[in-house]
Amino acid sequence: MQLRYNYRVYPTPGQQIKLTKAFGCARVVFNDGLRLRQQAREAGRKYVSDGELSRRIITEAKATPERAWLGEVSAVVLQQALADLNTAYRNFFASVTGKRKGRKVAPPRRRSCKDNRQAIRFTRNARFKVLHNGRLRLPKIGDVPVRWSRELPSEASSVTVIRDAAGRYFASLVVQTGAGETLPPVESEIGIDLGLTHFAVMSDATKVAAPKFLRRAARRLKRLQQDLARKQRGSNRRKKAVVKVARAHARVADTRRDWQHKLSTRIIRDNQAVYVEDLCVVGLGRTRLAKSVHDAGWASFMGMVEYKAARYGRTFARVDRFFPSTRMCSDCGRINDKMALDVRSWTCPCGSAHDRDVNAAMNVLAAGRAESLNDRGARIRPLAMVAPRGEAVIRSDAACSMRSVEGNSVLKL
Repeated sequence: MQLRYNYRVYPTPGQQIKLTKAFGCARVVFNDGLRLRQQAREAGRKYVSDGELSRRIITEAKATPERAWLGEVSAVVLQQALADLNTAYRNFFASVTGKRKGRKVAPPRRRSCKDNRQAIRFTRNARFKVLHNGRLRLPKIGDVPVRWSRELPSEASSVTVIRDAAGRYFASLVVQTGAGETLPPVESEIGIDLGLTHFAVMSDATKVAAPKFLRRAARRLKRLQQDLARKQRGSNRRKKAVVKVARAHARVADTRRDWQHKLSTRIIRDNQAVYVEDLCVVGLGRTRLAKSVHDAGWASFMGMVEYKAARYGRTFARVDRFFPSTRMCSDCGRINDKMALDVRSWTCPCGSAHDRDVNAAMNVLAAGRAESLNDRGARIRPLAMVAPRGEAVIRSDAACSMRSVEGNSVLKL
């Protein structure tokens, strides 16, 4: 499987200028291609193909005095910008026609120099290289220092250079992992119930407290936002205040991501199968608990568990979100009435006392095991058989007499 390895890079001031120029050239090519296709659609002309876009926007534009500066950056960067535009259009068309499942995808929009995230991509055609001295050689950029926090498992197929809102630079390398990373099998299986009071409650009654990184940093973020609001728009001090706010948010996001990586790795290492309820995070983000839901980061955590399970040979499955895991008794299977959120423990009429979250985790584990057993190809429904001739048209005497009476009455009318 393909994975991305992110590393922090520290370009020199001269390399930062070259990267900014590359960001701008890729942005111009993307916007030019988007404008040509929008103009063709408004004029009733046919869809502009990918090859024609490349010829008109890159090859012919470099020969003109107005776009001669496009030749100062790598041609692969410009081609990849058009590839991003084509991918955006394909995703939009697939979403409109119903081929793409999930949320609707909007049409591509123009890229702006004010966007918080700027990125360019180099493929193998650009001949980037990881040097022995710990630097990353990028065409027409130079040898960029990299902080190698871990080793690459294989040779990278592409590298994306990213500048975030906090002014930091990262190199995201795509590598192909080998098949020898499967962990030794274990006997334990676990069901996970995600929540806000406790981030995760396991079916073995283990509870992981919610760290609430955003809530902890709320006071500092509030002070930085107040300082930003006092600055005059367009001033240099306002730009510095914007960077300070972005760095504070980046610190919260990095801390949350690091904590989720450690927790997901421990869960995958200790369990052979992991079952999680398929929560509608988008819908929960529209409720009064939106801030706490986004602070928890359930979607990113489930994504980590899923790809790590596939990488290390574990089983991962999502249980239907409409499954009554909270209201069902894990002992007798009785489905009780709905309970308010402040009810954290309840007693079933069968006499079993349950912790709300632990009971839900146990039901998620049972439902996940049932789904995995049905996934083995076993036939659940009986085979289709041809009915005997006498059974194919069975009619009772009463039904036949009723139809004859109805037919006679209709004829009389």
